[in-house]
Amino acid sequence: MKKLTWKIKTFNDLSAFELHQILKARIDVFVVEQNCPYPEVDGDDPQAIHLWAEHRDEVVAYCRIFEPGIKYAEASIGRVLTHQNYRKMNLGKTLMNFAINIINARFTGSSIRISAQDYLLPFYTNLGFIATGKSYLEDSIPHSEMLRS
Repeated sequence: MKKLTWKIKTFNDLSAFELHQILKARIDVFVVEQNCPYPEVDGDDPQAIHLWAEHRDEVVAYCRIFEPGIKYAEASIGRVLTHQNYRKMNLGKTLMNFAINIINARFTGSSIRISAQDYLLPFYTNLGFIATGKSYLEDSIPHSEMLRS
């Protein structure tokens, strides 16, 4: 396995280079790879806790975490990604377990709500999330809301 460095920072603690690498990774996956032209810089990053793994200064897995009351009444995790060259390494599961543990430590007792792309519902179900029945199209991609108590 490649040597990875895991980092967690608030927006104000990110260096300009780290923010650049995070945005590059998100655009590479969500805009280019998924062929989904939409405004990736959505204004929510300053309120997020940013969690990522990097290899040689490249962001290879990433998500952002929100405390309860920002995106939903519950804590939430979003912009979950793994770079396509690193997808067979279980980084998504490791990333999500780290994020869940961070939420449990920082926001004790909070449930976690996510907006999952429908093709990933089995992945999130295996992590303890349950579909709420609320499905919708976001940027022409089917999504479902999920909750982990």
